[in-house]
Amino acid sequence: MAPQRFREQFGHIQRSMPDVPLAMGPDDSAEFLYEKGVVLARDGEEARVVEDTVREHFTATAGLDAGHVRRASAETNRSGITRIQVGDPGQGAAAGDPAVANALRSLRAAEGRARRRLVSRNHVVHIAVNACPGDEPVPVPRTEPPNPAAADTPYDPDSAVGVLVIDTGLMRDHRSYPPLAHTRGDLQIQECDDAGCLLQYVGHGTFIAGLLAAVAPNTDITVRNTLNDAGAILESEFGEKLFEAVDQGGWPDVLSLSAGTSNGRSDGLLGVHAFMEELRARDTLLVAAAGNNGSATPFWPAAYADLPGWEDSVLSVGALRGDGEFGACFSNHGAWVKAYAPGERLTGALTGFETPVPYVYQHSTYDACRFGFGYGCTCQAPRHTGLLSEPGEAPGKPDQVMFEGHAQWSGTSFAAPVVAGLIAAHMTAHQETDARAARGALLAANTEYAEVRGAHVPALLPPTWRPVPVDSPADGA
Repeated sequence: MAPQRFREQFGHIQRSMPDVPLAMGPDDSAEFLYEKGVVLARDGEEARVVEDTVREHFTATAGLDAGHVRRASAETNRSGITRIQVGDPGQGAAAGDPAVANALRSLRAAEGRARRRLVSRNHVVHIAVNACPGDEPVPVPRTEPPNPAAADTPYDPDSAVGVLVIDTGLMRDHRSYPPLAHTRGDLQIQECDDAGCLLQYVGHGTFIAGLLAAVAPNTDITVRNTLNDAGAILESEFGEKLFEAVDQGGWPDVLSLSAGTSNGRSDGLLGVHAFMEELRARDTLLVAAAGNNGSATPFWPAAYADLPGWEDSVLSVGALRGDGEFGACFSNHGAWVKAYAPGERLTGALTGFETPVPYVYQHSTYDACRFGFGYGCTCQAPRHTGLLSEPGEAPGKPDQVMFEGHAQWSGTSFAAPVVAGLIAAHMTAHQETDARAARGALLAANTEYAEVRGAHVPALLPPTWRPVPVDSPADGA
């Protein structure tokens, strides 16, 4: 039986949110996760319309229980979003919540009259290597240099570009890795399990900060552990957490975000809309990962880059495979992805260099690329057996490895900070103080292109990045 990666991750995230029953959607297609029994609406009159409409629909429809329809949160949050309970969260299967589906259906006519969305699922926003079928990190000897290697630009605190990373926290010994000597922010709350093994994804924020610092040494990087719980958070909480992050240190030049969710729509996320409106009015550039579903379905907030009004304030980034010539098999794609960068088998700091730490693989590799590509992608190599894979069968003993600092890892999660670093490096080189202007200039001056699903796309390649050979000739499959 092939590994059930998405369902394995569903269980992992559900365990990290024991008080929030989750479902997969839409229906049973398992494209995203959301909270059972709850929908979102904008505060004020729209929330009242949603609540009244759902209650009337449930009352008038045989078999639907209107008794659960009520406000589940106060209208006091800065994101301007109200949670409305529409069903019993303890009921329904993980494959979908009929109460939520019926609530969404009941608002269709009202949304048609309003010509905009009034109601939404409460999606789970997650880092782009967990609920999406990304790979797991691979140990690399300390003697092997990082890739991209550190640029030779000196650090100058008076001119350093401010970059805010919203992710998991930093490893406690991150400053023992020289490129992260100036990095600050939140530490990971828990690094290891009771057996002393590194928990899944805890090095994600550290790895991202290391890539940024390598591409752009003249940066002041701050990492917030907004996504500390298995790299996931509810949409209803995410917008508020984004506001808190920028309130702590001010709006940065560049905000690097390697998290999001699809929602089956083309108009964004209700839960982050207030933050995105504020972003548009600021000077900050959001560089966001396009996601790892191997899909053309928009992944938010990255896909705001394709919405009118956000063209200059958001840059969505997909991943190139190891040789930089074609898209990585896992990378989301489409017109809403505005640039691509190396995102397969990058090498950087997963942990600090003080204490080696063991890690037990959670997922097994596949016998063939799950997206149908013909090169030796990360679906297949390096081979390992995971703890969670192949339910219903007697799994092999999971592989355990030791991390001494460096790791090799893949995902659009890592292509995004590479591009954030390139923009910051451009700002330093050209004494540019406007990150959005630097974005435009960098893309305009770029002469490298790659092929992604038959389309020629901008390929942003750091000068210190080294291509990693692939196993077979590329055909762009």
